[in-house]
Amino acid sequence: MNKAWMHFKTITYHKYLVMQGCFQVGLYKQGLLHDMSKYSPTEFLVGAKYWQGNRSPNNAEREEIGYSSAWLHHKGRNKHHYEYWIDYSTRGIPGGMAPAPMPVKYVVEMLMDRIAACKVYHKDEYTDADPLCYYESGKDPAPMHEDTRKLLEFLLKMLAAKGEKVTFCYIRTKILKKE
Repeated sequence: MNKAWMHFKTITYHKYLVMQGCFQVGLYKQGLLHDMSKYSPTEFLVGAKYWQGNRSPNNAEREEIGYSSAWLHHKGRNKHHYEYWIDYSTRGIPGGMAPAPMPVKYVVEMLMDRIAACKVYHKDEYTDADPLCYYESGKDPAPMHEDTRKLLEFLLKMLAAKGEKVTFCYIRTKILKKE
């Protein structure tokens, strides 16, 4: 089949899964608008070119040319990525860059994004521990604000231990209720 069509189906299914999760916790606008930039020519054409069906095409582009133009475009437009929240620091931090705390609603959307990505790529093999395992498999600690990291890790561990139903209920009634 055509790689562009397969990529379209992959990103649309991913978007649908994130929308389902966001709706379950009450983040309706975020569910509807999640990852719309993936349909832009800058991201879509790269995704279609490098589509493989079992991992992000951005990784394949990165391996071929040393960076991902689609990812650079994507992370700068989507607040559910912690990379969006990296800014210049005025606090004398080496390198001059520092993570800012993410608003809670975007941390929750980031969780939904990770769940959906694992479901898309693991298919029938998916378990609620997969998003935590993927997070923990990162080579280096992500440059994420400590408050953001604590909340994301708490939710990933809850998901792995107690499943979606309990975790989503907790998010809806305890985490987002405070907002």
